[in-house]
Amino acid sequence: MKTLSGKIALITGGSRGIGRAIAIALAEAGCDVAVNYHHSQKDAEGVVQQIMALGRNAIAVQGDVSNATIVPSIVAMVEHSLGSIGILVNNAGILKRFPVEDLDFQQWSETIHTNLTSSFLMSQAVLPSMRNRQWGRLIFLSSIAAQTGGVVGPHYAASKAGMLGLMHSYASLFAKEGITSNAISPALIDTEMVRKNSMAKPDLIPLGRFGQTEEVASAAVLLAMSPYMTGQTININGGAYMS
Repeated sequence: MKTLSGKIALITGGSRGIGRAIAIALAEAGCDVAVNYHHSQKDAEGVVQQIMALGRNAIAVQGDVSNATIVPSIVAMVEHSLGSIGILVNNAGILKRFPVEDLDFQQWSETIHTNLTSSFLMSQAVLPSMRNRQWGRLIFLSSIAAQTGGVVGPHYAASKAGMLGLMHSYASLFAKEGITSNAISPALIDTEMVRKNSMAKPDLIPLGRFGQTEEVASAAVLLAMSPYMTGQTININGGAYMS
């Protein structure tokens, strides 16, 4: 595909950082875009304005994508306003660092639920329509922590590793139905989340700098356009993990 014109994309956690960059990049590639947010309404509306300035349709959709009772209404709102969702980017997540000796069940559950369960709920919600149309793209924003353990903690690493397992399962199940499922695993991308982390230093990266959100977004566009790439993880980490 040379263009994604006519496709509808939903980006969870799309108001800031990597999600924002992906939303804009998919719009530039021809998509109409739904920008999901939980709390950052002003930021989400700003992304919508940028997308509409590109000549594409866009809406901001509030909702906690880890809440099973809310997810169907999020999808219904997007379908009513824009059309059937063809591209889902599971980007919503949290990163809270705790010393391992202080990590408790509540912190574990919150991270797994927000990062991993939300990806499951959203994917399950959009898959019936994708299967009916025999076309779809599932994109999961994982992390280098899934591959190395990272520095945040086992709760975060497990949530991001779980996303890779989920991605692999969907890729295997729907390969013959025109639906691809892939992941992106970044490391130290220059976002507010990373800048707030005192342990995040550019010298941890062999290239010697933080990655840019636009570099991650370009990978998302590649995955959305490719009909032959499925079950893969694109590692955007400046050489911090090589596979």
